[in-house]
Order: sequence, then C-alpha cells, then structure tokens
Amino acid sequence: MDRDQQFLEYVVKALVDNPDDVKIKRVVDEMGVLLTLSVNKDDMGKVIGRSGQTAKAIRTVLRVVGMKNDARVNLKIEEPEGSERAMGGGMGEGTRDRSVDDVIDSLKS
Repeated sequence: MDRDQQFLEYVVKALVDNPDDVKIKRVVDEMGVLLTLSVNKDDMGKVIGRSGQTAKAIRTVLRVVGMKNDARVNLKIEEPEGSERAMGGGMGEGTRDRSVDDVIDSLKS
C-alpha cells in the first residue's frame, strides 16, 4: 500500500465509528493519483466536518504527502447510497469534486 493511501486510511479510520466500512480505491493516471474514499453513511459528517473543514484538512495533508513523493494526490469522497446529497439535496453540488488546488486557493483567501 502506498504512503498516501496508508495515511488516508489511518486518519479516516481514527475519525469514524465504523472503521471496517472504510474503503479506499487508488488510481494513478496522467493527472496524478486519485484516492476515492468510501465510508459508512453515518460517518460522512465526521469525514467532511463542519463546513467541509475536516475534508479540506485531509486534502491539504494528502497534497503534502504527495509532494514528498513527487505525485499529485486528489481525494474524492463518494456519496453513500441514500444520502441527502446523493439524491440532489444538501449543500452545493459542485463542492465535492473540487481539486486540491482549488481547496488550497480557497484556504489562502
């Protein structure tokens, strides 16, 4: 398992109530590394955090881990089936697919 995936698994399993439901898929392509995170729907709030702050922090540290290994790392958090956002409700639809660069830029402002 690669360092970025190990880091993500360690952090997320420490945050959630259902660590056995944490699944991470790692794909490498010309854009870099994409880690797709899937957690129990009851744990989504813990992973995303208030106003997305926890997810932003995880993405920021993942970016640093990636830079140390000369890789561009992005995190996608999968919507669990039956969640409000997956059914079209909830907060802004485009926010979950922002790149790490977008998140870093928003943190700077």
